[in-house]
Amino acid sequence: MSLRRAEAVLARFGFDRYMLMLVLTVVLATVLPARGAGAAILSHVTYWVIALLFFLYGAKLSTATIVAGLANWRLQLSVLALTFLLFPVLALALKPLSLIWLPTAIGVGFLYIGCLPSTVQSSIAFTAVSGGNVAGAVCAASISNLIGVVLSPLLFALLIPQGTGYGIEPSAIWKIVQQILLPFAAGQLCRPLLAGWLARYRRPAMIVDRGSILLIVYAAFSAGVVNGIWQVISGPSLAVLVALCLALLAAVMGAAVMIARMAGMGHADLMAVLYCGSTKSLATGLPMAGILFAGQDISLVILPLMVFHLLQLAVCAVISQRMAGRLDLRAAQ
Repeated sequence: MSLRRAEAVLARFGFDRYMLMLVLTVVLATVLPARGAGAAILSHVTYWVIALLFFLYGAKLSTATIVAGLANWRLQLSVLALTFLLFPVLALALKPLSLIWLPTAIGVGFLYIGCLPSTVQSSIAFTAVSGGNVAGAVCAASISNLIGVVLSPLLFALLIPQGTGYGIEPSAIWKIVQQILLPFAAGQLCRPLLAGWLARYRRPAMIVDRGSILLIVYAAFSAGVVNGIWQVISGPSLAVLVALCLALLAAVMGAAVMIARMAGMGHADLMAVLYCGSTKSLATGLPMAGILFAGQDISLVILPLMVFHLLQLAVCAVISQRMAGRLDLRAAQ
């Protein structure tokens, strides 16, 4: 079987090159983890790569699109309610279940998932493929991430129980603003100069986007391997983690569809609510975790986010392909 054919078969099940690279990055960190001086250098490089990533996010985001998307207030409020109200409640309910079979840090990781903002790139892409409201999705995902820079740490600090060893320092929010929000704002200011170049040359921006996430994953799991993460997590424990993440994703997706239909939304808005309201951002979650849990072994905390991210990509890819197929069938009739 050729490489191109193998990729086509995997794509039917929602597995693309990016997902495979995420898995391979974890394998690489397991076999060849960064240690000592190499880990210190990697930490500094990762910091500036993350800042560059959010600078490019700011430069690519059209203010006009945000203004147009804000007019659809039912869509925006639905996504915010799913992301910052329903998700934390469900994550809080799942935490005691996770503690029956899994380490405490995994339960903390579920709470962390619940507090994070929506994805940007993937939710917009899935909305477009499904014939959804792209402008509304761009607006919803962007607002979610801008609010999440401040709201996510505050929500997590509110939900995390005392005595877990994972408290939030007040200075962490300012560090998050420095690394994420300020580069984003700088990108918005530079947008008139860079927008044309970014529209013509999308591949460099995509390389920074995907590459920065892979770099963060490698750094986090390198530290975890050095501290013995795979001695703590067994095969059966990993299976339980996958099952809990699937349950969380299914519950939120079901709620997203129900809320959109109750609000009388059409297909386009429903697709935007489904993808933006049920997904969580790895690009924002990983660097934020590095700041919130500085000095601690964060590999177990981010493991639920990693698993959830891979599952949401696979499930959303399958759904979007089916939606696209239905649209093609209608167009042919």
